[in-house]
Amino acid sequence: MSDQTKNDHTSYDPKAHARLLTDYCIAAQPGERVLVQTTTLALPLVEELHRLLLERGATPLIRLEYPTQLEDFQRLASDAMLDATEPLLLSEVESIAASIRILTPTAPAEGLDPQRAARHRKAMNPVARARAGRRWNLSLYPTAYGAEAAQMTLAEYEAFVSSAMFLDTPDPVAKWGEIRELQAHLIERLARASEVRIVGEDTDLTLNIGGRTWVNSDGKRNMPSGEVFTGPIETSANGQILFDLPTVYGGAAIRNVRLTFKDGLVVDAHAEEGEAALLAALETDEGARWLGELGIGSNAGIQAPSQNILFDEKIGGTVHLALGNGYPETGGTNVSALHWDLIKDLRQGGQILLDGEVFQDGGRFV
Repeated sequence: MSDQTKNDHTSYDPKAHARLLTDYCIAAQPGERVLVQTTTLALPLVEELHRLLLERGATPLIRLEYPTQLEDFQRLASDAMLDATEPLLLSEVESIAASIRILTPTAPAEGLDPQRAARHRKAMNPVARARAGRRWNLSLYPTAYGAEAAQMTLAEYEAFVSSAMFLDTPDPVAKWGEIRELQAHLIERLARASEVRIVGEDTDLTLNIGGRTWVNSDGKRNMPSGEVFTGPIETSANGQILFDLPTVYGGAAIRNVRLTFKDGLVVDAHAEEGEAALLAALETDEGARWLGELGIGSNAGIQAPSQNILFDEKIGGTVHLALGNGYPETGGTNVSALHWDLIKDLRQGGQILLDGEVFQDGGRFV
């Protein structure tokens, strides 16, 4: 079957995706080393990225894994290997100008000890921090499991992914400019607030954001994007919250996470499904029980949850909190090997209040 014939049967175009990632998201320049990390499931996108980076005069470093390679390492590696930071990986990341990581959703791993996954995540933190100090983007390639998790056919899921990134429009970059403008207006209001209160089902949580900086997330770091985020004052979270959008994290299925905060610290944590993974994540290190991020989704083009954090945290009408590492550009000071976004859907009656005034009601900005 020819490439043209295959493209006729799908709305997802890896060439358009590669162009957006290379030219808009990381703005690859001649002479730069660009790291591309993903699994073999995303090979059509990798091929396009490799060609395009070469055409731009950049040096592509392609790092492919088989789909369950990470889970196999976390399950089978010796304790010494699990807890070690691989120096070659660190030196490679320190040598690059930018990185592109492509998620390829696969089924949750069975029989994986969540504590071993947390230990490996901690060992890899120096690599993650080095990557964060350079231009980076995180994106996704539509897979058969991704479609299954989203309760869509593969064709429907490919269309969903394309639409979320505006790959189905004549000028995706222009559409991301519109998102940036919309979010700038939201930030104008948010920047004047000191207290954020989130109210909803099994939820009443207050946070202080006074003096913190809001970031306009317009697809440069996440593709797709469509959120504004900041780092709440680390000791300010008080109350409880139910995160009701299911997801997969660290190879485990997670559903209905309930957290209670006192002066910023998680003092009680439960999950209807995946509680062992939740508790292991909270024990990653000293920073894992504190918040690093408060984010508000604004992408009206993503309406259906798909059990994938990259997409679900951007849904217009949702709010998310990240346990663990904060972003220095927001003023956040929390440091952790963990950064886990947990998502609450406010579209069925929840509210966000700023200094007591309603900012969002039932998922709609007031």
